[in-house]
Amino acid sequence: MSTLYDELSSRGFIQDSTPGLADRLAEGPITGYVGFDPTADSLHVGNLVPIMGLAWLQRTGGTPIVLVGGGTGLVGDPSGKREERPVLPAEQAQRNAAAIRKQLLHFLDFEGSRPARMVDNADWLADMRLLDFLRDTGKHFTLNYMMQKESVRSRMEAGISFTEFSYMLVQAYDFLHLFRTERCELQMGGSDQWGNITAGMELIGREERAKAHGLVLPLLTTASGTKFGKSERGNIWLDPAKTSPYQFYQFWLNTDDRDVERFLKFFTFRSLDAIAQLVDEHETDRSQRVAQRELARDLTARVHGDATAGGVIEASRILFGGGDIRAADQDVFHVLAGEVPVARTTREEFAAGISLVDALTRTSLASSKGDARRGLQGKGFAVNAEKTDEVNRVLDESDLLAGRWVRSEEHTSELQSH
Repeated sequence: MSTLYDELSSRGFIQDSTPGLADRLAEGPITGYVGFDPTADSLHVGNLVPIMGLAWLQRTGGTPIVLVGGGTGLVGDPSGKREERPVLPAEQAQRNAAAIRKQLLHFLDFEGSRPARMVDNADWLADMRLLDFLRDTGKHFTLNYMMQKESVRSRMEAGISFTEFSYMLVQAYDFLHLFRTERCELQMGGSDQWGNITAGMELIGREERAKAHGLVLPLLTTASGTKFGKSERGNIWLDPAKTSPYQFYQFWLNTDDRDVERFLKFFTFRSLDAIAQLVDEHETDRSQRVAQRELARDLTARVHGDATAGGVIEASRILFGGGDIRAADQDVFHVLAGEVPVARTTREEFAAGISLVDALTRTSLASSKGDARRGLQGKGFAVNAEKTDEVNRVLDESDLLAGRWVRSEEHTSELQSH
């Protein structure tokens, strides 16, 4: 069985690690953790790298701990930030933490012989006495030591508050606490976390006379040089209310050919041999985007479920002219309704009769009734994917798809009947 180090190294996950980590992992399973500060009520795809690190830790026999920073989220991590984050109210941090817990269930097994665990550092930080913390933890760190860390040094010119300056010590204490209570020997995180992780190792060494380890994962950029996980709409979130499953699927489907093999290694559990075979198939005809389709299907199903992924894929086919609109079910139409203009009407109004001309104007496919008539005369519109020139047509029950939808299009639009 491969070790965590073998698996992560072969997939390009390791940016840096402490000396001796590979040897320690070869000795047997290890307990490790990753922290997530609840600065939002959803994780985004940029968080998937450390999440997958925890998932591989579990799959190679280790015990993963997810630390939700209900306590540190009130302080704010300066790592990788040019300015100070706003301090969250405690109630908001707790709500965000609860939402994050649910999303992590898609990647980690919280049952079985070596179940993942979730902890909230507010449980041990919230009631800690300041003088005790300064005496027991602060005494181990000099200002010179802390200012040498990149997360602090990069902010000195612009200014850093004492609150954020102290974040390193609070995170170091988290590592010490988990070492004591869970025998957690490993902390993982993004490469911007190296200073915080090594501070925790230093504290464990001083307080426990024991060796702990750190491993940092790369902060991804795309082949074009842009920050991974961003789109024109901003972050790509795991919460379907923030990023629809369709947009989530499209994000992965639009992966650059230069990135797709790397992303398959990072974000799927497929074997390296299976990935190589898929990439070879992709290279025979890149226009088919075979690798991107499998990447998008895999991630959408994992985050949003198989049924939603199936609906999204079929909706994508329909929107781009490759699907059978008459065979689509309600799930597919709900996906479509979230991505294209929709005009809604009551069942009673529909039964009384809605002309096709009115439907085209209500869906903004035609700017006026005259424009609708002229378009129909030239067969410029279609109903349920069938072109028509019936200027006087009235929609009826036979036009409904899945019992409640009519698709009218010049490009694509939907008329829904309740």
